Amino acid sequence: MTGPSTLLLTRMDVASLVSMDDCIDAVEQAFRMHGEGRTSEPGVLGMHVERGGFHVKAAAMHLSRPYFAAKLNANFPGNPALGLPTIQGVIVLSDADTGATLALMDSIEVTILRTGAATAVAARHLARQDSRIMTVIGCGNQGRVSIGAIAMVRPIESVFVWDLDSGRAANLASVPVADGRIRVQVATDWRDASRQSDIVVTCTPSRRAFLGSADVCPGAFVAAVGADNPEKQEIEPALMASAAVIPDIVAQAASIGDLRHAIEAGVMTLGDVRADLGSVVAGRTKGRANNNEIVVFDSTGTALQDVAVAVIVYERAVAAGAGMVIALA
Repeated sequence: MTGPSTLLLTRMDVASLVSMDDCIDAVEQAFRMHGEGRTSEPGVLGMHVERGGFHVKAAAMHLSRPYFAAKLNANFPGNPALGLPTIQGVIVLSDADTGATLALMDSIEVTILRTGAATAVAARHLARQDSRIMTVIGCGNQGRVSIGAIAMVRPIESVFVWDLDSGRAANLASVPVADGRIRVQVATDWRDASRQSDIVVTCTPSRRAFLGSADVCPGAFVAAVGADNPEKQEIEPALMASAAVIPDIVAQAASIGDLRHAIEAGVMTLGDVRADLGSVVAGRTKGRANNNEIVVFDSTGTALQDVAVAVIVYERAVAAGAGMVIALA
């Protein structure tokens, strides 16, 4: 007796089957469903090893049919020096009715796209509609993707980029965005840049907070993307306490995000969190109170995003005959 077939999809397969536009729509739908109480509560498990760490994120959603996905990602900051990606892993997509393993797919492209899409969804609902200037701190893949994704939902005209590695910042600034319509330049002083920006994106592996209240202007939207384990921190607790904080998943942010550090510092409690992003997208909570309010999106990354994007990839792969069919059983 043979079991059901499983589709094996490489990173190249994934990249050919889904776009950022697709991901923004899918991730927004996932947050809306979560805000309406129509998804399972996503789970996360992390483990540190000597040179990096692993995390597993899992969730179930009923889209065109009931699906479950679990993503195993490895994060090893020293890998680029070895010619390896910092983040790599695999997503297992299953039928949530029968438990059948429908697909195994490379997770790199999904992780990059769905994280950028979540930042764009948050910017659509939390950044001022007239946001035109942006600063991106951290010029890896996520910095690159964040620029293009946010430009799809807000009228961005100018972007400052900064990285500890000035060469990486220069490389990012040299890549045309939106057919060259958006000016991207390396910031000589990231604090000067962030103070004049409507949107500030932090996507670094920092283990020490660096963005404070004096570094953002009234009305700014801050997307804090880098802190996705308890050791990482980008936003100073005082800035968190003075802003409207909207995490992707409140409990998760309180465990592994910048919210965790604000709570540990004694300047915030869970009751100080305005809402999660799903509640805002679903229209159950107002995200931004006024144009002078600073809003922080604490993005720790949720498996709801992974399910939403993995399903698009899988269903399109089946329709196109893409990937390799294997029998695991």
